[in-house]
Amino acid sequence: MEKLFVLMVMLASCCAETKDLSGKVLVFPRETAKDHVKLMTTKTSLSAVTVCLRFVTDLTRNYALFSISTPGVMNDFVLFKINTVDVIRMHARDGGTDFLALSFPPNTWHTMCSTWSSENGIAQLWVDGKPTIKRFIHSGQPIGGKPITILGQEQDTYGGGFDATQSFVGMISRLHMWDYVISPSEIQRYEEDSNFTPGNVFNWRALDFEIVGNILVEDEVEVTAM
Repeated sequence: MEKLFVLMVMLASCCAETKDLSGKVLVFPRETAKDHVKLMTTKTSLSAVTVCLRFVTDLTRNYALFSISTPGVMNDFVLFKINTVDVIRMHARDGGTDFLALSFPPNTWHTMCSTWSSENGIAQLWVDGKPTIKRFIHSGQPIGGKPITILGQEQDTYGGGFDATQSFVGMISRLHMWDYVISPSEIQRYEEDSNFTPGNVFNWRALDFEIVGNILVEDEVEVTAM
């Protein structure tokens, strides 16, 4: 019984932890309906959102990068790449819009920041330091309820319902999330990785996360397209 208790403690400590991931990447090496990273936060109300991350992949199909689900709303905030065209679909409060005519060359690191405010419903993307037009999604209702936040899968149910054909295969790094719309100058500092204010919801330098399945944490190495 004592040995079983020690094993349970060891498993718990390896599955959920807070770590400084500076200089690290999360590696998603396979198409799967299981593997994902779950991010932990104590916040239960978000009137605005900014999510910034870096990613690299060679996928041409659709894939999910970031997904927040709450008990009442499956697509409370989602970043989803659409098929073979350079389109990112952003969901907020089950509403959605497509940002068109973007550029994501394969096997190349890209930075992406996404913003949305419940006050006016306006959303915007910044891809590799360049802003898109602003689009309306949903207004008047903040994200509320205990969130489940997933990297690498889209939630079709609260905390699950994953589809292997929508899974992300590649690497993700430097993820930060704020509960407000950060300024263009702050986004530029994030792009340059220079003296920006870390996320107050998720902070790559102190990330509370759980790995489920075959996902690796490795040193960050620049990938050069062939």
